[in-house]
Amino acid sequence: MRTAVLRQTLQIADPDPFGDVTLAPSHMTGRSEAELAHAMFDALLDAQPTSGAEALRHLRLVFPQSPLTVRIAALDAMMRR
Repeated sequence: MRTAVLRQTLQIADPDPFGDVTLAPSHMTGRSEAELAHAMFDALLDAQPTSGAEALRHLRLVFPQSPLTVRIAALDAMMRR
């Protein structure tokens, strides 16, 4: 006995591009988005990590209250330069 397989196509919306989404609320970080982004970027420039994992580890140590998504956005900005 054969069973019919129903295929269903899922539509997945692309995420909002970087810059259109709040990095982290200023009341949570104590800094504006621009200040936080610059501070993380500067921290990465000073540390000069040799890998992405090392960069994220350094950002976690320097900015322990920042969400992972914010640290990844900072790393992404650093890699684009």
